[in-house]
Amino acid sequence: MNGTSEGPGAAAVSSTGTASRPVTESSETVGEPRHSPVVARLPAKTPGAPGAHAPADYRAAFNAAHIAMAVVDPDGLVVTANEALAALLGTDTASLREQAAADLVDLASDSRTWHAYHEVLRGRRSRFRCTRRLKHPDGRSLWAEVTVAPVTPGRGVLLSIADISDRRQLQARLRHLQMHDPVTRLPNRTLFFERLTSALENSSYDDGGTGRIGLCYLDLDGFKAVNDTLGHRVGDRLLAAVATRLTECADGDGHTRHGGHLVARLGGDEFAILVEDSTGTEQLADLARSVLASVQQPFDLAGQRLSVSASIGVVERAAAGTTVNGLMQAADTTLYWAKADGKARWTLFDPERNAHRMTRQSLSSTLRPAVERGEFALEYQPLVGMADGTVRGVEALVRWNHPQFGPLAPNRFIGIAEEDGSIVQLGRWVLRTACRQARQWQLDHPGERPLFVSVNVAVRQVWDSDLVADVAEILAETGLAPHLLQLELTESAVMGSAGRPLQALQALSDMGVRIAIDDFGTGYSNLAYLSRLPVSVLKLDGSFVRGFQDEEHPNPADEVIVEALVQLAHRLGLTVTAECVETSGQAARLRRIGCDTGQGWLYSRAVTAERIAALIGVGPD
Repeated sequence: MNGTSEGPGAAAVSSTGTASRPVTESSETVGEPRHSPVVARLPAKTPGAPGAHAPADYRAAFNAAHIAMAVVDPDGLVVTANEALAALLGTDTASLREQAAADLVDLASDSRTWHAYHEVLRGRRSRFRCTRRLKHPDGRSLWAEVTVAPVTPGRGVLLSIADISDRRQLQARLRHLQMHDPVTRLPNRTLFFERLTSALENSSYDDGGTGRIGLCYLDLDGFKAVNDTLGHRVGDRLLAAVATRLTECADGDGHTRHGGHLVARLGGDEFAILVEDSTGTEQLADLARSVLASVQQPFDLAGQRLSVSASIGVVERAAAGTTVNGLMQAADTTLYWAKADGKARWTLFDPERNAHRMTRQSLSSTLRPAVERGEFALEYQPLVGMADGTVRGVEALVRWNHPQFGPLAPNRFIGIAEEDGSIVQLGRWVLRTACRQARQWQLDHPGERPLFVSVNVAVRQVWDSDLVADVAEILAETGLAPHLLQLELTESAVMGSAGRPLQALQALSDMGVRIAIDDFGTGYSNLAYLSRLPVSVLKLDGSFVRGFQDEEHPNPADEVIVEALVQLAHRLGLTVTAECVETSGQAARLRRIGCDTGQGWLYSRAVTAERIAALIGVGPD
């Protein structure tokens, strides 16, 4: 329930105290507790037994049940209770008789719950449910779901109490996983931007605040070489060690007023240190020097002695008039300066220099002509069947061979393309090139099962162009069958789809094109909405799979979460692809859980079309 209510009589739940306000739900509430009570027809109250004329098996079931239960008469007094309820309340069943049931589980703590309870007792309401935080006799607190339902009209009700503490803990863990990076345990990009937005909205000179804000935005130099030569496991350990040093530097800043700054991992080897109520550029400069010196000290990791450095962009300004986008753009530009000036250094944002060298604007101005000049190329990463190890399809990944900046990964220009609208032109080129290539593979290997090709689509392509018409035209032009094309949209884009985007997705699905949700599990995760979308594939975000890397000491919770997502997808008729599969151990666990396809460096990196052709029809080693 997680503190949400449905139906009449709902009330908010406090996170602390046994006298917290309950959450009540109507009888139409979807999703019963794990031990939902089975309501038997019991006769009128008779002390000492759940029903004087009830069969022995009903009495035995009532007394032996693990869920706590009590029969309550129309006056609200306990007729009989089972051993589970007595154990929960630290007493015996005899002592519970004739006690007011409402007092046992604190149903009188607020008027709305009290009224709903009495409505059930009087037979005016079919049932109600609420959440309570109770004190166990051993001293620990537990979350309980209390259900009150009629036994027989006019003869009282059955009160049952289900312990949902594990469910609440799982919800809290899921929230923590959503907001923290699994490798470094630092706040992730989502939490960082929440905090930054809040800092800019609330920063003032009140309570001694400076009304200013600072940011150190850093990127590790040479980290890619560590991943390429020593593998991602060592790379992850290095990231975790760097995170520890950054946290120590932030906590050791003598200028801080609140005991530390927010250190976050924004993705890859990028980190940020947010300084609220900064005292000026000197504070940020001192912090950047400290971080630079700390990161440059060698790291000893499992017998490996590694050395890296960092490039740091530093921004410090008044919070008033500053926007999140403006601050991050300045930090991104300044970080680029630090890289361009030779790396292993920190650079302070310079408005005058920014007027002459603005990398994002430079890339944006050349994006559209670059498509016409043929500066883009596609690489393909195989999607492999977990059961038999054969290549089922490929994901098309675009690269920009920039004449000035060299090869650029999608994260350097896709965001810009979405902002200025050039993503429509670029996306159409990617779609046509990928479909043409998939059809060519099919023609070159007529005796083999054809590969499907998966293409990423930005939500702006749906709004700013007729994506359905584009897809239909390209499929007709290339001769590729619709079921051999898969379109990937991010979870946040799909889950928020409505109106035109939803209509476009439905039309594409009706055409036979497969729709996949990319990076599933990191965004909105609106599972109720998921069932109404024309989606056929879920691609689990790599953060879930990376949780399987420690094969010697696996975390059972990671496997439980992934298994739950896979089972959910299969129940909805969807297939599941696991991203970032890097080891055979990960693959074995995912295969056991039931994942359908895998994608990652265990099978292949993104390669040219010629390399993919050599893999067609080839089974596992």
